[in-house]
Amino acid sequence: MITEPSAEQLVDKADSLYTIIILAAKRARHLNEGGPEILENYRSHKLVSKSLEEIEKDKITYVKRYKNEN
Repeated sequence: MITEPSAEQLVDKADSLYTIIILAAKRARHLNEGGPEILENYRSHKLVSKSLEEIEKDKITYVKRYKNEN
């Protein structure tokens, strides 16, 4: 099973590989629950691969939140 693009190839889209994996997992869960597809055409039919493709095309992004330090 080869996922294209791989999470490792997308590491420049976020601050870490861990962030890419979490983004893809959350988006795949959203798609599984009936969330709309963002791209017109996908190379894969698998939800995680679709999520990675959306990250690759800059359709899925994130904002890093920091806790207030008091």
